[in-house]
Amino acid sequence: MCGFTFRLIIFSDAFTVPKLRATEESLKSHFCSINEKSPMKNFQFLLSIFIVIQLSLGVTLADPTSPDNNDKTEPVSVDYKNGSIAAYNGKFQVAIKHLERAARISPNNPDVYNLLGYSHRKLDQLEKAFDYYWKALKLDPRHLGANEYIGELYLRTNNLKKAEEHLAVLDDVCLFGCDEYDDLKDAIEKYKKSRE
Repeated sequence: MCGFTFRLIIFSDAFTVPKLRATEESLKSHFCSINEKSPMKNFQFLLSIFIVIQLSLGVTLADPTSPDNNDKTEPVSVDYKNGSIAAYNGKFQVAIKHLERAARISPNNPDVYNLLGYSHRKLDQLEKAFDYYWKALKLDPRHLGANEYIGELYLRTNNLKKAEEHLAVLDDVCLFGCDEYDDLKDAIEKYKKSRE
């Protein structure tokens, strides 16, 4: 007879995750056919338990109905899509109109405020740009784009110290490097050379 008693039931309300049910009988039938003193049996048992625990954590952490869901990504609105397309095509006034509507729909989305800051910065509306970057960073202090862009904006206002603070944030966030870190670092180096 197999020397363990185990009962695990995992349920999920999400449609994409299958329901799992492991009972004592099903585990015994799976594991007891192996020699009870076999190290392989112990390894398989522990591996199965590890996988089941990982699946249960994944189900819990990925549950969108959870009140503790801290995922900053929200459904992307049409206005956000249109605003980002307009911003990256240089149509900043159009982008701002779309992004302001997107901010009303998704007031906790730092990406919206980052693009609003970007659009205002490109239109030389620096105070508004600062305000939107600060909103984005208040929602997500480790936001890559907002840290890069506000760093570039600080350089534009001759505040090297603040730009370097945001470079340090990016250095901390980008463990293996990222474009935002590289771009801000290059901008700081160009700024320093222009001051020599």
